[in-house]
Amino acid sequence: MGRKSTKEDKSIYFRAREEAGLTRAQASELIGSMTESRLEKLETGKVAVYPEDVIDLADAYKKPELCNYYCTHECRIGKETVPEVKTSSLPEIVLSMLSALNSLNNQKERLIDITADGIISDDELKDFVTIQKQLEQIDLTVESLKLWVSNMIADGKINQAKLFELSKKE
Repeated sequence: MGRKSTKEDKSIYFRAREEAGLTRAQASELIGSMTESRLEKLETGKVAVYPEDVIDLADAYKKPELCNYYCTHECRIGKETVPEVKTSSLPEIVLSMLSALNSLNNQKERLIDITADGIISDDELKDFVTIQKQLEQIDLTVESLKLWVSNMIADGKINQAKLFELSKKE
């Protein structure tokens, strides 16, 4: 087995491989489509990381959060449109979702008043921004839940085939 790196400023991809307990050679073999040399260059920032690379790394290391990291830190479009999602426990996600939904429920009538005429006037803007932030919090908790599910699938704690089958029925 290879020696452990002592490098301080490891990339997220480097750390994910180490956390998975894999050498570059083992990771390259597990991925199949990536040479050890390319993996080293990705980890050290010598070459650009492509979305396909990140998907392969996330699958090999059982770290779905690598995809969100790529989108929020490296993808030009994602930096502006994708929320950064942190891994959380299911109770944290549910409580955050319920809190956001309760806050929005309290603002429901105001949202109807603001948007009924199809125009957001200057005097409505402050309330609209507040409501928009509450909606963004709901979006973030939904994305956190998706990441949690992906992690549970990667860890073998949720049956992906059964989940997919049940999702198609709904």
